Order: sequence, then structure tokens, then C-alpha cells
Amino acid sequence: MAEEHNSKHVISLFRFRMRDLTPAQHVEYSSTAERLLTFASAMPGFISFRHYTSNDGEMLAVVEFASAEALAAWRDHPDHRKAQQRGRNEFYAEYAIINCAVLHRYGYKP
Repeated sequence: MAEEHNSKHVISLFRFRMRDLTPAQHVEYSSTAERLLTFASAMPGFISFRHYTSNDGEMLAVVEFASAEALAAWRDHPDHRKAQQRGRNEFYAEYAIINCAVLHRYGYKP
């Protein structure tokens, strides 16, 4: 990968911990998350999504968009807005969202 300077890409980091959910709630959460990823990945400017879980149970979703405008369009998507409210009310014990502008991007891949 060639080094990229002053990229307009943005990264959204979503750190969260789940509440103690029933098996039915886990199924509902997973179903909702899959549906939302389908919507997000079809939006203009969506680049990638990754999900990680730490040993202590904290989870991290990393979503990359081509621009701040693309991220804002996802943030304001009506189905995403409904899911955000539902997440606060039903699924998440806590969360934090950090949106970052990509200043430099470089890497190595043989």
C-alpha cells in the first residue's frame, strides 16, 4: 500500500459492553446487527467493518467511511437511529463512540 497523506477517510470506533441478555435477546441483537451491517455496507462511502472482543468482554467495532459526510449519512439513517435507541434501552451496559479523521495511511502486505 502506498503511503496516503491527508486522506478524507474517517474511522468510527464503537467501544461497548453488553448487558446480561437472555438467549432471545442475544438472537434479537445479532439479527439487528446483521441487518444494520447490510444497510451500512450498501451506503455510498462505506469502506469496511471489523469487530473485536477483548479478554475482559469489552467489544470494539471499527467502521471506515470515505468521508465525514458518509459517516454522518450512516449515523442519521432512520433504521440506524432506531437501533441506537434500542441499543441504549435494551442491549448496551455502556458504550463510547470515537470518530477519527485519517491523517496518514500506510502499510505492508506481501
